[in-house]
Amino acid sequence: MYHKWRGWSDNGSLDFEIPHGETSVSPSAVVLALGGGSCARLSSTIEWVAHLAERGVAVAALKPSNCGFNVAWSEHFRNRFEGSPIKSVTVAFTDSKGYLFNRQGKFIVTATGVEGSLIYAVSAQLRDEIETRPRGSRTLSGHLEKEVNIKGVKAGLLREISPKQNFTDPECLASGIKELTIPLIAVRPLDEAISSAGGVLFEELDERLMIRSMPGVFCAGEMLDWEAPTGGYLLTACFASGRAAGLGVLAWFDHAVGV
Repeated sequence: MYHKWRGWSDNGSLDFEIPHGETSVSPSAVVLALGGGSCARLSSTIEWVAHLAERGVAVAALKPSNCGFNVAWSEHFRNRFEGSPIKSVTVAFTDSKGYLFNRQGKFIVTATGVEGSLIYAVSAQLRDEIETRPRGSRTLSGHLEKEVNIKGVKAGLLREISPKQNFTDPECLASGIKELTIPLIAVRPLDEAISSAGGVLFEELDERLMIRSMPGVFCAGEMLDWEAPTGGYLLTACFASGRAAGLGVLAWFDHAVGV
């Protein structure tokens, strides 16, 4: 506790900043489990990226994962429907390679765009597509609610996205109801993401999660370059990689003393 890692010294020891100065330790093995790039307020400073880069370890750029996306809502729609869940819907989009993604679930309208389990499930694909393809009277409310149960935030979303002329064309309106395209502008900042993609490349590690160029130094958790799932799956995978690294340390000790 109260030790802030400052990297390695020239002699290979670990340098730490402590409340009353500095200290160094020289362990036989090290397991680095320093987290990804999200939630800096919880001390995820990702300073470890620079420390590993200084030692020649390749680290993929950290990107938001399990994250929300920006949408250019009108002020009226944002003020009325921020925080509203949209349930029993399907998110579908075709990537630049022609692959169709189709997933059913629910998501939430936020002040800045969209979030929620359905969005998180395809956030990696949506993020990558945005990166590779930057983008430049009488209402029907009562009728839609009565005939097809479209009301509240769903009706608001339909009016927000669909061209006005579609409301006078039954075929276009039906198409919009069944397949409404929400234009996503950008990924929300890394610091707001539940987790992060990118990290230490697996090519840099052996089967025990030890850095090949740094014998005795192991990595685990979100430091690794993988698209982590969210929720309990993320925790389980981080714990599992920590266990694997711990077993790797034991195997390293056995190898080092020739057992």
